[in-house]
Amino acid sequence: MVGAVCRTLPLGMVGSAGAAGLLMAALTRTTGEAGEWLALPLLRAAILAFAVGLVFLLDDPARHTTSTVPTPRPVRTGLRVALVLPLMTAWWTVALLLVPRDIRPPVADITLEAASAFALALTAAVIAVRHTDLTHPGPRLAAGLLTSAVLTLLFWPDRWALFVPVQDDRWAAAHDRWAVVLAVALLVGVLGVGEPVRRWSWRGGPGRRSYS
Repeated sequence: MVGAVCRTLPLGMVGSAGAAGLLMAALTRTTGEAGEWLALPLLRAAILAFAVGLVFLLDDPARHTTSTVPTPRPVRTGLRVALVLPLMTAWWTVALLLVPRDIRPPVADITLEAASAFALALTAAVIAVRHTDLTHPGPRLAAGLLTSAVLTLLFWPDRWALFVPVQDDRWAAAHDRWAVVLAVALLVGVLGVGEPVRRWSWRGGPGRRSYS
């Protein structure tokens, strides 16, 4: 089963997004004196780029033909995530190393931001697969993720700030919030990975009752 799942993984999309993210991280080495204040935004942009690639992870043109296999959906989904975890870890390690040490943000805190973004992306994919009949929800999820990121930057209340500079007094509090985001994303993802009882179309209408 591992071989079959590997063949259906959208590694091209994930790899392209990861390459774009690494390019953004590498730009921190070319910014000269501006690198100190550009390093964090560029690394966050790299995280977003890779997260956009992760929303494609559960895209599967054959999902309707494999819905009758005896292996439960949570196992199939968990296997996909497990197979990509080493890639995620390696990608993040390289992204951090591309940022010069003297301007690198606190590793534990920025890793928490990355883990939260990746968990949100995967959870969005899980929910889309459970509640729609789409075989390729990735493009719509990617657009939604990018739009959400922009709206969060523009309109998120300051008292609950998430994207703050390292020197900001709210840095520690912001990362307490990131920990909550990560926990909620993981919880929703785990609860949403089960077999659907009722499907909904992307337009919001109830679909046929299904156990696929």
